[in-house]
Amino acid sequence: MLDIQNISKTFNPGTVNEKTALNGLTLHLNEGDFVTVIGGNGAGKSTMLNAVAGVWPVDNGRITIDGTDVTRLSEYQRAKYIGRVFQDPMTGTAATMQIEENLALAARRGKPRTLRIGITKKEREEYRELLKTLDLGLESRLTARVGLLSGGQRQALTLLMATMNRPKLLLLDEHTAALDPKTASKVLTLSAKLVAENNLTTLMITHNMKDAIKYGNRLIMMHEGRIIYDVSGEEKKKLHVSDLLAKFQTASGDEFANDRMILS
Repeated sequence: MLDIQNISKTFNPGTVNEKTALNGLTLHLNEGDFVTVIGGNGAGKSTMLNAVAGVWPVDNGRITIDGTDVTRLSEYQRAKYIGRVFQDPMTGTAATMQIEENLALAARRGKPRTLRIGITKKEREEYRELLKTLDLGLESRLTARVGLLSGGQRQALTLLMATMNRPKLLLLDEHTAALDPKTASKVLTLSAKLVAENNLTTLMITHNMKDAIKYGNRLIMMHEGRIIYDVSGEEKKKLHVSDLLAKFQTASGDEFANDRMILS
């Protein structure tokens, strides 16, 4: 479903601020794979997701989604293939618009627009049923402004918007990092439920190594723009945080020095 072949990305080349963010990265995801991604600061995790989403072009290499070469496609041209949830709950929704209006925008993502009526009665009922699955009471607040929702409610809504059209690929970019632990746990549980129910191929960046082990069927560790550890199946289920720290040291030759991840 996703094939990344030998992609590289260097920012500010030829200057004192030159930084190689991706260094010949290769990754293959089968349909339905739920892959958690960990690594220290500057490992290239978000750069990889941005490269896949088309936020910026890669210097070389190839990116294919479900057999379609998207390497040279712009971000909006890839929209029909990709659903994405960002770290900031304020990103991914339109705060001044109603819940039902946000859902309507998501439903039309990547599709041709027409001059027909904005939201039909049938669509409104579909949105109400979708919102019931969140169990947050939002189904009775269809006309509420999204900016009035809590961070957790907003992130749950964003998840629903990102998955309602069953994208070829779901990108979760530290989407619980800005939430309190209790809310983060709820959103992660909801994420896993939506991924499983829709058999979505998913890449989830997390700074929490316990969550990286708990969720998904596969885990990859990045360092200096490349993958240094890739584990799946039963081997992944048996991992502990101490194992990941040891694997990092063995594969990179460095000690893991990201306080935020270790404290998590």
